[in-house]
Amino acid sequence: MRHRSRLLPCLLVALLAGCAVVDKLSGEGEAKRIRRVGTSAEALVLGIEDTGVTLNDNPVVAFHLEVRPAGRAPYEARTRGVVGRLDVPRIQPGAVVPVAVDPADPQRVALRLYRDR
Repeated sequence: MRHRSRLLPCLLVALLAGCAVVDKLSGEGEAKRIRRVGTSAEALVLGIEDTGVTLNDNPVVAFHLEVRPAGRAPYEARTRGVVGRLDVPRIQPGAVVPVAVDPADPQRVALRLYRDR
C-alpha cells in the first residue's frame, strides 16, 4: 500500500510534465493567448514545413507568412500551428488565411483557422 501512495504523485507529476511538453512543442498555449488578445489580420502563406510533431493525429505545421494588417505595410513572420489533416490541402503557399497579431510583438502571430479555438 505504501508504494501505491508514492506512485500516484509521481504519475501525476509525469502527466503534467508531459502536457507541458506537448503544449510547448505544438505552440498551442501561446497561440490561444495571441488569439484572445490579438488584432485580426490576413496573411499570405509563403511557405509551409512539417515539424514532425502531431497533436491528436493532426500535424503541427511551421508557416512562413506575409502578414497584412489593416492600415500597415505587409511584413513577414513565422509561426507554428496545428492544422486538421483534412485542411492541409487548402492551406498551401498562395493561400490567404486569417491570423491574430500580438499587439505587444507583431512578429508573434497565430492562425485563426477554426472558430472554436
